[in-house]
Amino acid sequence: MAGPGKHGHSHHSHDEDQQAYGQPGDPKKPAREIAILMKEGDGSMSFEPNRIEIRKGEQIRFKLKNKGELDHEIVIATREENLEHAKEMAKNPDMEHDDPNAQRLKPSEEGEILWHFTKVGEFDMSCLIPGHLEAGMTGTIIVK
Repeated sequence: MAGPGKHGHSHHSHDEDQQAYGQPGDPKKPAREIAILMKEGDGSMSFEPNRIEIRKGEQIRFKLKNKGELDHEIVIATREENLEHAKEMAKNPDMEHDDPNAQRLKPSEEGEILWHFTKVGEFDMSCLIPGHLEAGMTGTIIVK
């Protein structure tokens, strides 16, 4: 077991499928599609939309498109986890995610995340590439 405050981001994690913010989706089940654009301009970076409302129990297929000229990523987690993770990324900017709740896209690339929101709460989606969160590339997912 990892000690307190240590998030073992290694691949032998104890498959805690149930995160605070839900679990990977089931491709065999229906999902509501939500398109999210990643973009930058005027010194800022953003997701569009940056506020999403979801019903508890809903499965969402996030259709992602990077419309910017830089690499961007989206990581769905709690705000605390993303801020913690952003610190790790600052030390290791080339860290690649292969987690089901994250996706990194090159310019004009498209991707998707299938996620099942099983708990009510306010969750975070952020780009954790150093400097991007600070430039405004963050948003809120509200599960009711």
